[in-house]
Amino acid sequence: MEFIGYPTWVLVYIALFSGLCFAGDPFVNFELTYSFITASPLGVPQQVIAVNGNFPGHPLNVTTNNNVVVNVTNKLDEDLLITWPGIQMRRNSWQDGVRGTNCPIPAGWKWDYQFQVKDQIGSFFYFPSLNFQRAAGGFGSFIITNRPVISLPFAAPDGDIILFIGDWYTQNHTALRQTLDAGKDLGMPDGVLINGKGPYRYNTTLVPDGIEHETILVQPGKTYRVRVHNVGISTSLNFRIQNHNMLLVETEGHYTSQQNYSNLDIHVGQSYTFLVTMDQNASTDYYVVASARFVNESLWERVIGVAVLHYSNSKGAASGPLPPGPNDFYDKTFSMNQARSIRQNLSASGARPNPQGSFHYGSINVTDTYLLRSMPLVTINKTLRATFNGISFVNPETPIRLADNHTVKGAYKLDFPKKPLTGAPKLDISVINGTYKGFIEVILQNNDTIMQSFHMDGYSFFVVGMDYGNWTENSRGTYNKWDAIARCTVQVFPGAWTAVLISLDNVGVWNLRVENLDRWYLGQETYMRIVNPEENGETEFSVPSNVLFCGALKNLQKSQHRSEAPMSISGGKLKLFFTLLLTLCAAISISC
Repeated sequence: MEFIGYPTWVLVYIALFSGLCFAGDPFVNFELTYSFITASPLGVPQQVIAVNGNFPGHPLNVTTNNNVVVNVTNKLDEDLLITWPGIQMRRNSWQDGVRGTNCPIPAGWKWDYQFQVKDQIGSFFYFPSLNFQRAAGGFGSFIITNRPVISLPFAAPDGDIILFIGDWYTQNHTALRQTLDAGKDLGMPDGVLINGKGPYRYNTTLVPDGIEHETILVQPGKTYRVRVHNVGISTSLNFRIQNHNMLLVETEGHYTSQQNYSNLDIHVGQSYTFLVTMDQNASTDYYVVASARFVNESLWERVIGVAVLHYSNSKGAASGPLPPGPNDFYDKTFSMNQARSIRQNLSASGARPNPQGSFHYGSINVTDTYLLRSMPLVTINKTLRATFNGISFVNPETPIRLADNHTVKGAYKLDFPKKPLTGAPKLDISVINGTYKGFIEVILQNNDTIMQSFHMDGYSFFVVGMDYGNWTENSRGTYNKWDAIARCTVQVFPGAWTAVLISLDNVGVWNLRVENLDRWYLGQETYMRIVNPEENGETEFSVPSNVLFCGALKNLQKSQHRSEAPMSISGGKLKLFFTLLLTLCAAISISC
């Protein structure tokens, strides 16, 4: 018997070692193999990215403070990195999985991600971060369950339902990438998928025959925890379940003030968790709908995801018109007011016993302010690019912290401007110089014409305000300084601003980006470098032993045979290694 490429005795030693030395922080192991498969989610055969042969990918379920080891095998024909938005990688940006922090995993290689989900709970997802690959799939759920000693702020649900919603093109991700490289717009998506499947045939004119749809099986009277992730490219989606209220309880690792919604706008990269009780009669099945927002619905009527909620005692198929979404094409305030209504549950305990509201962010003095402005696409050096503050980011050849560690000169510039540049837009490797233990204000000013989602790796931030128009210093008077939701991905409406507050307590290099995949691909991102000047090994981990080298350090990289597992210790030496560790831990436990 073997598990993740290691024989059973290894697991026994690991279990004993973990039990003696890390009783409160056990290790969990996963193996993810990335490969191309052919699928037809919208009736057209195309290449998608599978994880362990599945599309969507393999779910990862862990518990607060677990040490997580994920062995990734890259069977694609191109480089690969996996990123974990919302997983804070405390002290460990080496595992963040974006191009500014990691060298790619080459085709045919394996690599281990190793990190701890320290003091976190919630619903997240992972995905491939390079080369527009998320447009082809490769995403899966990442769930952090609370420890038994921490009570949930609601009754334990009867079951879990995971839903991935997102816009979808029938072109391969490589073709979409070529479209952007040619300076063209991707155009309208071909549809919306729910769990990698096309729409239920609710309308024989709009939905062709032969498309597989998602069916969600439920028991009458039961309450389910429904985790919804928008993993699409660029389309905001309104999510709703016909005739069912959705009680919002958590978003991206923080419990919310509990409110019922009949529908909720979920923007690209965002995750929400609802409690839904199956309290309707079962005369028929019910529709589950994800429809495009802020578009001309008559032109986008085919771009809609429809699944079926099937009670075990249902008496018939779903039929009739879909439940309507918000009728607010001429009302810009509905969606923003809905976003403002999402507040933090101050009395609930998250990953730790102390209530979420015990961190009084509203009384902390701001140490620095950054205004990040988005503009419509611009042409730089005859190529179409996206910008923050007039800078279109170019990924460094050598990852930033790795360059620091090896004193690589000129790998990046620590000069990202706090306000938009006044000159012509430019390409640059410009990074924000963050101050360790600072408390900063970031204003996201969206002067583009599309809805954007802003994300920051390594952190959650407090969403203290949003409004239409240009932000001014007087806008601070509208901030929510009491129960603003903390999250890692926030919507920024076109022609509007969103303000967030961030406590810079996590040393490392962290990606700030728009989650709109086209804008991200075209350079709308930067990084924040946060270094403890008195670093003694306690606030940042050292370079991992399995680090990959590239760029100016590529000559340091040893070759890896395609069949080679990441662990390089031979069997006999490995057994001896664990035996010594076991003996040491036994001695420590006796002395304690």
